[in-house]
Amino acid sequence: MAALYEGFTLCGLAAGQSRENSGLLGIEPGRDTDHVIVTGAGRTVTVYKVSDQKPLGSWAAKQGQAVTCPAVLHGQTGEYVAVQDSKVLRIWRDEDINFEKVFKATLSAAVSRIHALPSSEPLVLFQRGAVRQLDALLAAPQQAVEEVLSEEEVIRWSSCFLEAEQPLLLFSTEKSGECFLYLQKLSPNVLHKYNIGSEGKGVCPIGFTATLENKCITLMCLYSNGCVYKLLVSLHPSAEGEQHLPKSLLMKLPVSEGVLHRAAIACLEEGHIAIVGAPPSASTGDRDFLCIWNTNFQTLQASKELPGGAYGQLWCNAGKLYVTHGKVLTVLPYRCEKSSLAAALGKLKQTSTQEVTSSPSVLNWNSFPHEEAALEQKTGMRTRRSKLNLKSQATLATSITQVLEDIKGVSREEVEEVLEPFLSCSPVSPQFQLGLAHIAMELLKRCQADPGFYPQSVLARLAQTGRLSHSSCPGFLMLALEKRDYFLAQLCLQHFPDIPEAVTCACLKAFLSVADADLVQVSVDLEGVSLMDGPGQSLEVVQNGFSPVLLEEDSCDVQLTPPKLDQSSSWTDVSLTCPVGLKKSALLNEIIRSSYSESFLLPHLKDLSAQQVILFLQYLQYLYVRSSGDVYTQLPGLRAPTMTQIMDWVSLLLDAHFAVLVMAPEAKELLAQLHRFVRSQVRLYSELGKIQGTLQELSKIKKEQEIGLYSIEVIELF
Repeated sequence: MAALYEGFTLCGLAAGQSRENSGLLGIEPGRDTDHVIVTGAGRTVTVYKVSDQKPLGSWAAKQGQAVTCPAVLHGQTGEYVAVQDSKVLRIWRDEDINFEKVFKATLSAAVSRIHALPSSEPLVLFQRGAVRQLDALLAAPQQAVEEVLSEEEVIRWSSCFLEAEQPLLLFSTEKSGECFLYLQKLSPNVLHKYNIGSEGKGVCPIGFTATLENKCITLMCLYSNGCVYKLLVSLHPSAEGEQHLPKSLLMKLPVSEGVLHRAAIACLEEGHIAIVGAPPSASTGDRDFLCIWNTNFQTLQASKELPGGAYGQLWCNAGKLYVTHGKVLTVLPYRCEKSSLAAALGKLKQTSTQEVTSSPSVLNWNSFPHEEAALEQKTGMRTRRSKLNLKSQATLATSITQVLEDIKGVSREEVEEVLEPFLSCSPVSPQFQLGLAHIAMELLKRCQADPGFYPQSVLARLAQTGRLSHSSCPGFLMLALEKRDYFLAQLCLQHFPDIPEAVTCACLKAFLSVADADLVQVSVDLEGVSLMDGPGQSLEVVQNGFSPVLLEEDSCDVQLTPPKLDQSSSWTDVSLTCPVGLKKSALLNEIIRSSYSESFLLPHLKDLSAQQVILFLQYLQYLYVRSSGDVYTQLPGLRAPTMTQIMDWVSLLLDAHFAVLVMAPEAKELLAQLHRFVRSQVRLYSELGKIQGTLQELSKIKKEQEIGLYSIEVIELF
C-alpha cells in the first residue's frame, strides 16, 4: 500500500522555459534530509531547506557561462561541486559568496555528470564514458581521459552505488536506436558492457531507475510505449566482453494512444515505483499525473494531477517526491507499506477503518504526522500505550465525524453550541489537529456558499487553538479579509506558521487601506503596541548614550524645502508623530513580525500603491526612531517588532518601490531622513568597532579569585 500526502511548492521555475524544458538540471541531496541542492538549467545553484520552503544560499555563474550538470555535495568535505561550461570544475562552501572567486580547475574533456557518495569521493563521469574519482582528477586536472564510447554513442542516464565500501557507476547509452548499459568498477578498474536491445521502431527507453540489493543491481526501464521492464545486473558477471542483458516485462501502463514523450520513473520502497507523465487510466486524456504503482500486484496505489503539465522530471529523496510541472517545483511526501495480498484486497488487520479515513493530509511544518504512523506500522509492534492511543484516536475520530454532521445546515448560534464542548477538550494529538482542519474547511465552504452565514466567534476560536495552518485550510485568512474581519486576520497572522507571501501582502494592503475611523468598533489585540502609538502621539527621542555630531559626509545631498533638520544636529533630534492609529499599529506590527522569503515577497510588494508605501515607510520610521532612540532600546508590548525586522521591511519596500519613491515629491523628505538614519547607524557601528580590541583584551583576563557582589578593581589592559 502507498499514499501521497498534501504537497507544497518549493520554488518557482525560471521564466521563459519551454514545454520540453522545465529550467532545472537536477535535484541532489543536501547535508541532511531536510536540505536539497537545486541546479537550474542556466547559471544558478540554490540550496533549500525543504521544511521552511526557503533558500539558504544561492550562487550563479556570470553572464555568458552556464552550469552544465547538477551540483552535488561532497559528503566528506562539506563542499559543493559543479561543472561550468562542461569542462571547468567549481568547488565552494556555504560561506563563499562570489561564484567567480571560488576554486576552479579546467579539465581536458567534457563532463556528463558528477555523482556524490555519502562516505566516498564523488565520481566524475565524462561524456565519452571515462570515470574518475574527484581527488584523483584534482591532482592532475589536465590528465588524458580515454574514450570508452564509440562514435555517435550518447549517455542518457547514470547512477552510482556503494558496495562493500567500493564505488560503482552504472550508466546507459544510446546509438542508432540501440541501448547499451555500462557498469564501471574502480577497485579494481573493470568495465562491463551490456546490450539491452530495442523494442521495435519508434520505441525507446525514456526513464531509468536502479537499486542495489544482495550484490545485484535491479534496473527498471520505462519505455515510450508504456512498458516497464526489469533487468538484473550482477556485480560479478561470469562472461567477459559485451553481453546481452535479458529483461522481463514488469507492468504495462494504460497508454491509450501514441507514445510517452515526457515521463520519468523512480523506485520507491517495498515494491513500489513512482511514474510522472504517464496516465493512471486510459480515460484521463491529455492531463499529466504523478502515480505510485505496486509492482507486485500491478495496481495503482495513489495518483495526483499536475496542473500546468509535467516536464518528465522526477526525483526522490528522504520520503519525498520532487516533480516539476507548470511553473513550480512541487514536493509531495509519500508513504509505502510492504506489499501483501491482504493489503491489496483491503483486509490488512493492522489498519482500522478509522485510521484509513483519517490519514493525515495536513502539512505539519516540524514533522509529518504520517511518519510516526509509518514507523509504527513498519515495526509491527504496539505497546500497551500505543493501543490506548489508538483507542482514544478512534473515539476522537468518531467525535469529529459527529461534529461535522451536527454543524451542517444549522444556524450560527447552533454551530457555537455544538463546537463549544469539542473545542474545550483540545487534546494534543494529530487527530485533533486534522479534525479542526476538517471543521474549518466545512465552515469555510458554507460561508462562501451563503454570504449571510459567518460565525465570527467560532472562527476566532479555531484560529486561537494554534492547530490550524494555511496549508490545512487555504482560504481561511482570505475569507477574513473579504468579510473585513480584521481581528480574525490578526489571529491568523499570529498563529498560522505557513502563510504565503501573496496572502501576507494582501493583508498588508488591506490594513493600509482601512481608515482608522473604521477600526474604532473593531476588536483588535493590542499586545504589540503601547499607548504612545496612538494617532497624534508625538515622540521626543532620548538618545541612548551615543549622539555624534553629524559631519558633512553624514548630511543628505537632498535639500529639503523648507529645511527641517539643521546640518549640525543629530538625526535623533527629531519629533515624530505616529502616522496611524493604535489599532492599525497593532495590525501592521503583525505583518512586520511575519515570516517570509524575500525572493517571493518582493514581486507582491510591487502591487502596493505609492501612497500606501509612503504611509508604511513613515510608520516604520516612527518605530525605528523609537526602538533606536529609546533608553530601553526595545519597543514596549509583548508582540512588538524588533529593530532587525523593522530595518528588513524598510529595505524591502525601498527595493520594490525605489524608482517610484524618487519621483514622488511627497516622499522626498522621508527618503532624506531615512538616508540620515543609515549614515548615523554606520557611524555608530564604526565607533563600536574601535573598541573591539579593548573588548578582546577584557575577555583574555583570567579571573584569579572569586569577587563578591561589589568591588572596585584596577584593570591594566596594556
